[in-house]
Amino acid sequence: MTPSRRRPALAPPPPEQGSLVAVLAGGSPGPPGSWAPMAAVEATTATPAAPSASSSSRKRRPKAQYLQGGAAKRARGRPGGGGGARQLELGMSGILITCNMNERKCVAEAYSLLGEYGELLYGPEQFTDQDEDRSSEKEEEEEEEEEEEEEDDDDAEAALKKEVDQIRTSTEQRQRRFQSVESGANNVVFIRTLGVEPDKLVHHILNDMHVTKKKKTRVILRMLPVLGTCKAFMEDMKRYSETFFEPWFKSPLKGTFQIVYKARNNSHLNRVRVINELAGVVGHLNPENKVDLSNPEFTIVVEVIKNICCLSVVKDYVLFRKYNLQEVVKGVQEDRPEDASKVSPDASVESAKPATEEAENKEEPEDKTEAKANDNHVD
Repeated sequence: MTPSRRRPALAPPPPEQGSLVAVLAGGSPGPPGSWAPMAAVEATTATPAAPSASSSSRKRRPKAQYLQGGAAKRARGRPGGGGGARQLELGMSGILITCNMNERKCVAEAYSLLGEYGELLYGPEQFTDQDEDRSSEKEEEEEEEEEEEEEDDDDAEAALKKEVDQIRTSTEQRQRRFQSVESGANNVVFIRTLGVEPDKLVHHILNDMHVTKKKKTRVILRMLPVLGTCKAFMEDMKRYSETFFEPWFKSPLKGTFQIVYKARNNSHLNRVRVINELAGVVGHLNPENKVDLSNPEFTIVVEVIKNICCLSVVKDYVLFRKYNLQEVVKGVQEDRPEDASKVSPDASVESAKPATEEAENKEEPEDKTEAKANDNHVD
């Protein structure tokens, strides 16, 4: 047998391949016949890129600043250019408006009507120099934001507080004379007022419509001024009314009065108890205050929506057809006489309270259309 031949050893790669591997590894081409170390290639590909100096120098803003900035943008984008709260809250004053199943058109009519008479009584709405300074203020705010981004984390809380104060100040400056807010009930619109006396404004509107008999609205039914708000709990209402009623009923002031009460989306208050307690407060301020259900000098309007109680004291409630804009422009009609045996003109507050309760319980809806629209009314 012939001996087997050994296979010759593989020849080294040509110089071109060695040079290519070395170049890929980041080095210079080696001598012909030499291999470039593969570890150099692996080290080059596995080494992460060093962070740039510009990205490490910038600090991230706290999350709260982004949230607050979004709230500011939403406030600036609200219709009417006004800021502030968007729903009926404690401490508000304004005008409560009932409508006939069309709240959007009701708001438009309210803006038109209130704007017309508001200019007559208070002059054109003044925006001072706030609108002119908004562009410069915005530029200053942007510069301050850039400076805040470069501050340390220790100053983030102080910067956030400063930004919140600026947003609050600008929001207060952008509030309009009349601004619609959510009332919390169907077919009810609340117009928040600023720098306006709601009772005088509404009385002026109704008096003008009563004299001219000119109809100016289609969907608005009633306009009730709201001079104060409190929590809709008996103790809170009683405590708040003790101070609220003083401009009309505290001695030596006195007058005849009646109390009208309505509750919407609220079932924990009792009509009879509310009327008794508030009548007792009026009697405590001056025992000479008398109840008159036929033609009182003052009418205490109590409107409860959810957990908010709206209070007002108005005049000419009977003359202006319970502040109904649809009825006040109609022909003069004699009011239905009340039972004289229930309340006499000389009756005291204490003796007239049962009559007040009975009359309130038997009180008919102000308008059939309104009674149908306010299907969420709870007595």
